[in-house]
Amino acid sequence: MKFETVKGLDEEKFRRLIGVKPTIFDKMTGMSEQATKDRKSRKGGISKLSIENRLLMTLECIRE
Repeated sequence: MKFETVKGLDEEKFRRLIGVKPTIFDKMTGMSEQATKDRKSRKGGISKLSIENRLLMTLECIRE
């Protein structure tokens, strides 16, 4: 599932599907962005997924 399809859901449906509230998801996204900026040497290729989609995939996997 992609973040673009999930971001339009109301708060309760978002929480049931992902496991966290949208405000917490936004904070987690901000923290992930900061962590990737702080890394000076990155090994491997550039990710094709956005930070939101990577976080969404991780939370869905944990939820399963």
